[in-house]
Amino acid sequence: MKILKIDHLGIAVNSIEDGKKFWTDVLGLSFEGTETVAEQKVTTAFFPVGESEVELLESTAPDGPIARYIEKKGTGIQHVALRVENIEAALAELKEKGVQLIDQTPRHGAGGAKIAFLHPKATGGVLVELCQRD
Repeated sequence: MKILKIDHLGIAVNSIEDGKKFWTDVLGLSFEGTETVAEQKVTTAFFPVGESEVELLESTAPDGPIARYIEKKGTGIQHVALRVENIEAALAELKEKGVQLIDQTPRHGAGGAKIAFLHPKATGGVLVELCQRD
């Protein structure tokens, strides 16, 4: 598996409008706009930082994964995303190594990325996302 870089840090927020004030007004990062990923019940907003990004995640439904995360753990860093060269090969390698996966196959993510999550039980408590951008 070839990991290219940290792609982004995913931060769960109650409101992107409220959350973006810190990232733009205080830190001066540029706001790239929002995108809703209906199948994941989330709206995302990206703020580039060098070759990586900060991603704010706002739930679009009370039963969405971000809403459940906030209910359980509160707002804050929800996941770390690693960009990989080939997500299918990375998942196959991790599966072969016995790593517990949330996603056996990639799914559609924001910005047209292919994404898959590793279970926090396999990563020392960190939700890790693999992503591939073509």
